[in-house]
Amino acid sequence: MNKKEKIVLLLLAALNFTHILDFMIMMPLGNYLMPYFDISPQQFSMLVASYTFSAGIAGFLAAFFVDNFDRKRVLLFGYSGFLLGTLCCALAPTYTLLLLARIVAGIFGGLIGAQVLSIVADLIPYERRGIAMGIIMAAFSVASVFGVPFGLYVANLFNWHGPFFFVAGFGTLLLPFLIRYLPKMDGHLKSKAGRINPLVLLKEVIKDKDQLLALGFTASLMLGHFMIIPFLNPFMEFNMGFSKQQTPMLYMAGGIATLITSPLIGRLADKVGKHKVYVIMAVMSIFPIALITNLPPMPFYLVLCISGFWFVVSSGRTIPAQAMVSNVVSADRRGSFMSFNSAVQQIFVGLASVISGFIVVKNADNSIQNYEITGYLSIFITLLTLIFVFRLDTRMKKKEEFGMGNRDIKSS
Repeated sequence: MNKKEKIVLLLLAALNFTHILDFMIMMPLGNYLMPYFDISPQQFSMLVASYTFSAGIAGFLAAFFVDNFDRKRVLLFGYSGFLLGTLCCALAPTYTLLLLARIVAGIFGGLIGAQVLSIVADLIPYERRGIAMGIIMAAFSVASVFGVPFGLYVANLFNWHGPFFFVAGFGTLLLPFLIRYLPKMDGHLKSKAGRINPLVLLKEVIKDKDQLLALGFTASLMLGHFMIIPFLNPFMEFNMGFSKQQTPMLYMAGGIATLITSPLIGRLADKVGKHKVYVIMAVMSIFPIALITNLPPMPFYLVLCISGFWFVVSSGRTIPAQAMVSNVVSADRRGSFMSFNSAVQQIFVGLASVISGFIVVKNADNSIQNYEITGYLSIFITLLTLIFVFRLDTRMKKKEEFGMGNRDIKSS
């Protein structure tokens, strides 16, 4: 990996850090926002889902035109609007205004994720894309190690508005570096005759079984993973009795672990096969999910170990999954497809939050019931993802054997 690639990946990882943190920090704030606004678990879940649903819709609509523009320009436009929406979240005085601000942030945020992955896929060949995705996904770890605990510390020190001010401020400082160092990303435009008809583009996705399998894979992955996250912090504080000073350590410990393991898992995926690594990580994730959502009384250090392991294997699933999904289309259609993929990702994250919000019940003392049911659903859906990954890998290998693939690099 040359110096230019490293700079671009580090900048995209930093951008991804703020984007992920803005989304992640909302979930741990449940034990702040529910008492502050006196809202139900269903109302809180809508705060989470409002961002993801609006991001999903925006990403879906963007899929019809993003491949007609320089990826760098689309990314900077989306990121600027995202930062403005996040600032509005920080200034929101009521539940309704916060909900509206989350929708605004989501509309622009929906443009970001697909562009980041498309830029990485355009710059990095498939045989080295696992480690590149590992670097990008390390932003999740950094957000956990530093961002979420710091955001919760700011919320403890001041109020829940503080974390959003932090995200908006950090992102604003990052913008000049993105403008300066991100290269022009218009290579995909040279292979196109003109503007893509939206209906033709949508028909291409519907008729291509590889793309449908990839989208189904993404949907089930997101639905299973985010089923238990929205109420993890309230469960740890109000049910298990851990303090607001202790719960940020769950994210810090998990983030430190994934920061170390993400690049290693990326290298392993490149070496032994992305589908094999995914299957291993998915199966291993079942055990901590079952433990976390049925947690008996135990010392906090054991909870840290269990949650840390869960962070590692959950992040470990995402790295090979993103690499596999990015390879189902050719470069000239990648931006559009990854926008579709990002839309599906966001919508099913929001759907997971809404479903868990209707399952979980809040008691008068703010403790919650039925959290274990979200865990059982998460395990079932995680097992379902294995069907998608086996079928997708089988089809890609057949295309490779018969020379039918239009992908940039052979699948591993």
